[in-house]
Amino acid sequence: MLNKNQLYVIGATLLLLLIPLIGMQFTSEINWSIGDFIIMGTLILSLGFATEFISRKISNKTYKLAMIAIFVIVFLLIWIELAVGIFNSPFAGS
Repeated sequence: MLNKNQLYVIGATLLLLLIPLIGMQFTSEINWSIGDFIIMGTLILSLGFATEFISRKISNKTYKLAMIAIFVIVFLLIWIELAVGIFNSPFAGS
């Protein structure tokens, strides 16, 4: 069963994914496929659930903040790689 914070993570993810969905209705510059929504939803949910798990399990504030910062940095690096390809991987974006 999901707790209250996990439901907030799911709700926030859905709200964040509404931004490009609504933007696609007004401009042709935003062109996400269903795969883009699935990948970004997975990334956001992973970050949210990892943050929620760390918040529950780690009591030391310094370690908690450090772990969350590491997860945010990894999230941003993956997002940037998928968007523009800073590392020239096979998954690089346009």
